[in-house]
Parts: sequence; C-alpha cells; structure tokens
Amino acid sequence: MTRQMSNSFIQNRIWLLFAIPLLFAAFAANANSYSIPADTLYRRVPGMLTPNGPYRPERTLKNDIQYTRLDVKFDWQRQQMPATAIIKFSPHFYPQNTLELDAKGFEVKEVVQLDSLSDYGSATLAEINKLVLKKLEYTYDKRKLIIKLGRDYTKNDHVFVRITYTAKPNDIPRDQPGDHPIDKGLYFINADGMDENKPKQIWTHGETDGSSCWFPTIDAPNQRFTQDIYMTVDSSYKTLSNGILVAQEEDKKGMRTDHWKQSLPHAPYLVMMAVGNFAVAKDMMPNGLELSYYVEPKYGADAHAIFGRTPEMIGFFSNIFGVSFPWEKYAQIAVRDFVAGAMENTTATTHEEGVQNDSRSLIDGNSDGVIAHELAHQWFGDYVTCEEWGQLPLNESFANYAEYLWSEYNDGKNEADWQNLSEMKQYLGEAETKQEPMIRYFYKDAENMFDSHSYAKGGRILHMLRNLTGDAAFFASLQHYLRTNAWGTVEIDNLRMSFEKITGQDLNWFFDQWFHRPGHPQIKVEQQYLNNKVVLKIKQTQDTLAATIYRLPLKIDVWVGGKKSRYDVVVDKANQTLEFPATKKPDLVLFDAESQLLGTIEHQKPNSEMVFQYKNSGTFLAKYEALAQLEGKLADTTVRGVLVKAMTDPFWKLRQMAISNFAEYDGQGFVDIEKVIQDRARVDPHPQVRSEAIITLASYGDNNSDSIYRQALEDSSYQVVSVAIEKYLMGQPSDAKEVAQKFEDSPNDAIVTSVGNYYAGLAEPERYQWFLEKMKPMKPTDKYNFLQVFGKFLIKSKQDVQRQSIPVLEGLARENPAYFVRFGAFQVLGLLTDIQGVTALRKDIRAKETEPKLKEMYSQFEF
Repeated sequence: MTRQMSNSFIQNRIWLLFAIPLLFAAFAANANSYSIPADTLYRRVPGMLTPNGPYRPERTLKNDIQYTRLDVKFDWQRQQMPATAIIKFSPHFYPQNTLELDAKGFEVKEVVQLDSLSDYGSATLAEINKLVLKKLEYTYDKRKLIIKLGRDYTKNDHVFVRITYTAKPNDIPRDQPGDHPIDKGLYFINADGMDENKPKQIWTHGETDGSSCWFPTIDAPNQRFTQDIYMTVDSSYKTLSNGILVAQEEDKKGMRTDHWKQSLPHAPYLVMMAVGNFAVAKDMMPNGLELSYYVEPKYGADAHAIFGRTPEMIGFFSNIFGVSFPWEKYAQIAVRDFVAGAMENTTATTHEEGVQNDSRSLIDGNSDGVIAHELAHQWFGDYVTCEEWGQLPLNESFANYAEYLWSEYNDGKNEADWQNLSEMKQYLGEAETKQEPMIRYFYKDAENMFDSHSYAKGGRILHMLRNLTGDAAFFASLQHYLRTNAWGTVEIDNLRMSFEKITGQDLNWFFDQWFHRPGHPQIKVEQQYLNNKVVLKIKQTQDTLAATIYRLPLKIDVWVGGKKSRYDVVVDKANQTLEFPATKKPDLVLFDAESQLLGTIEHQKPNSEMVFQYKNSGTFLAKYEALAQLEGKLADTTVRGVLVKAMTDPFWKLRQMAISNFAEYDGQGFVDIEKVIQDRARVDPHPQVRSEAIITLASYGDNNSDSIYRQALEDSSYQVVSVAIEKYLMGQPSDAKEVAQKFEDSPNDAIVTSVGNYYAGLAEPERYQWFLEKMKPMKPTDKYNFLQVFGKFLIKSKQDVQRQSIPVLEGLARENPAYFVRFGAFQVLGLLTDIQGVTALRKDIRAKETEPKLKEMYSQFEF
C-alpha cells in the first residue's frame, strides 16, 4: 500500500498563512509519499530498548481457508451489503471442531454446512441450496464468529460452510484498542447522490484487517485462498474485482450480476470490489494478458496518458525480478475519498482520485512512482506475502525501492538518485522523533508499521544491499527469494537466506544492524593532511546503546592534482582513523563516494573543495551536496561563478537549486545574472526550473521581467502558468482584472488558486460565492491549498462575510473525508476567533475528531 498524496500536492505551490510544521512532517517532501506522525513504540533505557506494546506473533493457523465464494448486493440507502459467503476450509494440522472467523459488525442470519462440490464457483444459488446438510450453531460478538462444527475434523477433511449475513460498515464496534473509526472495509461514496460534485461509488479496502468488515474470513496475511465474487448492481454501473470477469447476467429489473473469478490463491487483505460509473481503457501486457484502466468518465481520454507506462513497467519488473507477472490480469482504478494513497489488491490496484489528471497536467509530473510501487507489490506482497504485519518491510521496502528501479531505468540515474535523496530525507525527518527496528515483534497497532521506516528507510537499505552485493548477485537473490517462496508467506530470514545462498556470504551482520536494530549511523569525519598522507578521523556519533556500532563497507575518493584514487574501506569502530597517500594536499576527499549510505555524514570542507566537488564528482548526489553547502555564499566570487554555471547544469534539479540561490540577490554582476535567470524562465525544458526562475525574478521587485511573466501565461505547464499569474498580478498591472477573469475558470486548480490569491487581496464581498463554488469540486489536496487563500480573503473581509463562512468551514472541519482538508478548515476557523463562539466551536471540533493523525496535530494547539 502507498500511504501517499498525489503528485499535485507536491507540484502545486502550497499557500500557507502560518506555519504548520506538524502537518508537513506528516506529508513528507518526497514526490508522492507522506509518513504517519510518529508514535514511538520503544522506551529508551540504557543499554537496551524496552518494548511498549504486546508481542505480535504470526497468527496461529488452526484452520486454513482454501476457497471463498461471495454473492453480494448493495443497499445504497442504508449503506449495507446483504450477502452470502461460502467458505471451504481444512484444519491446518490438529483436529478442529470449530471454525473461528473474523466478522466485524455483521447481522448474521444463518450458518449452514454444505455438501462437498467440486466447483462452487459456477453453481447457481438454487443448486447450492440443495447441498445444505444441516444448520450449524454459532456464537457471535460482532467481532468473532465461532461456528460449532458438531464433530472433529482432520487436516485431510474439506469442510464447506455457508454464512448468510448483512455487512453494516457503519455499525462496526469501536470499543477495542486499535479500532479506527475510519476503517470500514466497505465504503459507500455519495450514497444518496446528493453531492453533485461527487460520483456514487462503492469500493473496499482490506489492509490490514478491513476485509472482515465485509465478508467473514480469517483476516490474517498468512491465509491464502481462491475466490469467486458475484456482484449484483444496477446495470448502468461497471464493476471490478480480483481475477477475471467470467460472466455478466442481466435481469429484467435493470440489474446485472457480474461474476469475477480469482483462480490463484492470495491473502484476505488483498480481496477487493469496486462499483461505479467508470470509463475503461484497455491495454495489453507484454505477455498478452489483459490490462485495463478505470477512471471517471471525464478522464477517459487521458487514461492512457495517466497509466500508459504500465505495460513497459510490467516487462521491466518481470525481467529484473526473474518471474513473469504472476496473475491473470492487471487493472488499475481511481476512486473518490480513498483512505490510502493506493492499494495493491491482487490483479486490481486502487488509486486515490489524485492520480487522475488531464494530459496537460501530466507535463508537470506523472504518477509513475505510485504506479510502479503498487505494480511491484504484485510480486512483493501479493505473490510472496509477509507472514505478519511486523514483517511489513518485506512488502513495502521492495515496493518503495521499485520506484527507484523504474526511475533509474526510465528517467536515468540522476532522477532516481534525486528520488533516493528525497526518500532518505523523509526517513531522517521521522527519525528525529521515532526510531524503530525495521522488523517489529512488539507494537501497539499494525497501523504503526506503515511509516517511513517500512517504506523510505527500507528502500534505502535495499539500495545499500544492492551496492554491497553488486547488481548481478542482488537481482539473482531476489529471483531466488521469489521463486523459493512463491504463493507463500515469509519473514526476514527468508530474504537473508536467499542472499546468502546466491552470494555465498554470511550476511547476518548486515540484516542484524539494518533490519533488527533501530536508528542509523551518524558519522563525523575530521580531515587532515600530514606527512604526505590524508588522515581521516572517523567517529560514529549515534547513540550506540539504543542502536549499534555499524559495519559500513564504503568507498572513499581522494583527488590529488586533479586525479582521483578510489579506496575500499570498512568503517566498523566507534572511533577509527584511515590514512591515504597523497603527494600534496588533496583537491577533494569524498567520503562514501557512491553516496549509498543511509545515515548522516558531517564532513566540513572549505568552499574550494565544494567548488571542486561540484565540477569534478560527476554524480548527482555529490553535486547536490556541493550546491547545498555553497548556498548563501554568493559574496565569494568563485562560488558565485559556480552557481551561475550550475544554472545550466544538464540535470534540472541542480539548475533549480542554483537559481533559487539568487533570490533577492543585488550584488556584483546582477544584470548579467538576471539575464541568465530570465533565459531559464523562457526556455528551460523543465517546468520546475521555469517556475523557480519566475519566483526568483519576482524577488527582485523590479519591472524588468513583466514581459516574461506575461509570456509565461501561455506556457504549456499549468504549474508555470500558476506561478506566472501570481507574480504578474502581484505587480498590479493595468490589465490585472482581465487576466484574472481569463483564468478564473481554468480546469487546473493551481491556476484557480493563484487567481484566488489575487481576489483574496482585493477582498471584494461579491467574491465570497466565487470562492465557495470553486472550492466544491476540487480534489482534496487542491482544496487544502485553496482553503489557505480563502482564509486570506476572510481575514480581509468584513465580519458579516466572515460569519457567513463559519457553517461552511465547520462542515469541512467535521465532515470532509480527507483529514488534511478538515485540518485546513480548522486552521481557517482559527483566523476568525474574534467572532463570538468560534473558539468554542474549534474546541468541540477538536474534541470530537476521531482520526489519530489529526488528533495528534490538534494536540499541538492551545486554546
């Protein structure tokens, strides 16, 4: 699963009226990812970590479910699902006389035992009714359904039971630790059809234990079964589920029953359904299997632009993983109000609505990262599944690193390394308040596993493992791991043993320090030149009582007289001295020359070395480090010259960094520097660089670039246009109102937000309804951004307008499905506390909020 926001959240500028560091700790700066606010599970005690949570073993296997058939209908008005479930199971090893199933919030009507049938998937309900052997007694407490079988069965027996029930996702009990009010498993979206800006949809979400909210099962990742799902829906709707659509049967009442068959076994949390009005675009995998993309009708023409790299991704991953795509088909669907970034249901990934963009929006960035992430799960997670949620990195770290692998293949190593750096920053940000072992045997709640450790840190650990073993051995080991554990469950030692089998090396040290211990190395390097030697004094400064002394194989580059010598070293002591020959003082010493280490390195270097590093290192990460260290040093002529040169670097991120250094610059050579930046604003091939150039030019406060802003209003990039509108209108030109009117109905929300920022400054009361109408259909991330300019408008408005807005903001703060939109509305209400009753209203909103992430944010506020 991807705990992510869409690309638009990063690509669109965020309009902030006040600092909200906690929120943006939750939305990390990676181009698609955000992490869950920290919930530290371990108390630090000298010399050890004390677990603060129960031991979480793999679920004991009393019975094994081999097959499930579901026949479901949907009651939109009540938001319920009348259904029957047929379950085939056998005792795992020991004889059993009961079957214990997870079943949350159901109304159970009947449980019967059925006679054996070779193919329940194709049987009619009438035929199944003839197979009833007897009614079975059961107990049910709204969580567990315990069926009494009447006698002992052995592992050689196959038992069939049918359960008639109604799933009631809004009635799930919430009285136990770890219960999350938003986790329903089955979601009805706009069920009454009253929201004209939102389609009616039904979808499911199973991870971690949401599947048992809509069908009875053993809701643990170490179960596997095949399935048939019969969905009866209005014939105007399309459906999607796991496996292949094998039949559709219309009736005379305008209803249709779709039969979806999953013939290969998978875990319960990967079972899915979706219902709604979708446009479906078809494609084909390299091996000829079906590939489809489900989007809202208005994005039908853009479906291939959104998802069109999927066939090539499948071929790429099949090749490097050494296992052809293992399932019967692959579909991707975008739904409204999804509770995660995306979910890797077997053969049918669900995406949140932000993945949908028109073709012009995709100029500013696509969703290939999340698409690659979920696709990789079809191997790592679905084909081979972690046995328990404490082993989640075996799913998520691989999916995370697959984003890097695809980017490296498709976009080049620079782009992949920029993503790699962003991911590491995300983990390091989380590590300031939370440091856990990657593999966790003790935790309070499985949701705690879905953090930047399991994702970002895990992907970086795999990158180090690849660097350590070499590409050939790394990918051969992955192939061995997948083939050895196909259709099964795994723990971390399965991965270690595959790598040891292929490489012939003992890698227990690597897995122990990176997967079983918390933290990361923090390296301090002191450099000297003595007696024709470069002397590096290296100290590991991390808390070695809580973490460990790391063993770090890495490379060090020493440049002397313009020539590079590379040395392989192992840093494995708390304090260590390394010496390298040098006939004169080195031009540069590059510690961890391959920039592969997950951790922090403090290595002070003079400007001259950083200038040399940028010019000669040749890798993105080393050049990035050099530019970052040279930031703010424009008074140095040499540094300034390097930054000017970097504005035309081959890689866009370095150009952007260099340009940003010249914001508000008014020093030597200003005229020539401004001309270079103007040139970047006009012709740079990357929209991020053009946008940065416009922002930098606007910081000069002159009128020299008005024509550039005007020209940028016609740019192919929505992002560039939105920045240009803001900067152009900021100068209050004579045609400001005409320009604003031209773009106020743009299909792009970032552009509308830029116009809104202009209107907010005018604070014209008649614009109040415009703000409301524009906000209604926006995607959640765009709505959050727009709320900030709406707040600016309200601050400048009279109290009668402010009072009008309070019920609107209250509704958003209490009821919007996206918790960050609720937070945004809560923020804006905070600007209106001069109005009587608003402070009390905010206190009540905070007290009644149930989302754990948002409750944590609210805890930072004082009233």
